[in-house]
Amino acid sequence: MRFDAITLFPEMFDAVLDSGITRRALDRGIYRFQAWNPRDFTDDPHRTVDDRPYGGGPGMLMQAEPLDRVLNAVQRDVAADNLVSWVVHFSPRGRPLDHQRVMELKDAAISENRALVLLCGRYEGIDERLLQRRVDEEISLGDFVLSGGELPALALMDALIRQLPGALNDADSAVEDSFANGLLDCPHYTRPEVWQGMAVPDVLTSGNHAAIAQWRLQQSLTITAAQRPDLLARRGLSRQEQNYLDSLSKDANRE
Repeated sequence: MRFDAITLFPEMFDAVLDSGITRRALDRGIYRFQAWNPRDFTDDPHRTVDDRPYGGGPGMLMQAEPLDRVLNAVQRDVAADNLVSWVVHFSPRGRPLDHQRVMELKDAAISENRALVLLCGRYEGIDERLLQRRVDEEISLGDFVLSGGELPALALMDALIRQLPGALNDADSAVEDSFANGLLDCPHYTRPEVWQGMAVPDVLTSGNHAAIAQWRLQQSLTITAAQRPDLLARRGLSRQEQNYLDSLSKDANRE
């Protein structure tokens, strides 16, 4: 898979490129990355990429022309790899990023030879004309404001890369992540078996894999119902899962 980031701060992407799972995946050739700085596509000595907004208001906006030029260069480079560019702009007005969209983007990259072009805005935003003409999709990381699109781009890259075949040493890790089955993850424990008077649940040391799987599912259901009940409605529940949650509700009412 190929990622191209259009950013005024390419050094921010070292967080993904230089450490952990994403670094190992890069070393294995599972994905490729290139950063493009719009300042390199300007004509003036000051390498200007921003200007004041028409109509007044605080702050500055990123100009359309430098971004248009860098997008042209990126798309030519991507086409030379026999790939198709898919331009993502990070904005509070975009679709909230979730696991489903991560998987859709991963599948499209593989099946449709897509390269993700990550357009990272700065200042007060980007000239709307550039967005209308060149952007394929807008994505939001949440209902809050960041200083730029780099952090959402890093989050998207990390979420996508860990789903690529061969990125994780244990392929089951991605399958068992939170949201992979529509639920939050269950609690996990490691050695020592007793820590500060708190013991690992007996079922996890029983060796009974069926009982362990059932316990983990029930824990996931309990946590999701308490903290993210919206996920349950979106996922849909089996009769067994619904009966378990109903029993929890009855127990709580009795207390």
